[in-house]
Amino acid sequence: MIGIAAKSGNVVSGEFSTEKAVKTGKAWLVIVSEEASDNTRKKFSNMTEFYEVPMYAFGTKEELGHCIGKEFRASLAVVDERLANAIVEKINAYTAESKLNNGGNN
Repeated sequence: MIGIAAKSGNVVSGEFSTEKAVKTGKAWLVIVSEEASDNTRKKFSNMTEFYEVPMYAFGTKEELGHCIGKEFRASLAVVDERLANAIVEKINAYTAESKLNNGGNN
């Protein structure tokens, strides 16, 4: 879904562009790599909380970059509401499935 959003021009990536999208009210969703520094995650967490934009920590920098046809990305913002909602649903389903699979192995 992130790839579809990127192909349609509805993703901005990189710290500066993601921050600008949030602060100008264009971002509907922010995804920060799980590998991003603590400072970066805290910065986006505080910013998205203030601007009331959902934020998820998901994937590696390489995985996020690969999704949008780039090399490495620590953060990205989805600027289309419908695509953002679809991506949130996928992330929540993936997270729930991971918890079920990990819980059964203990």
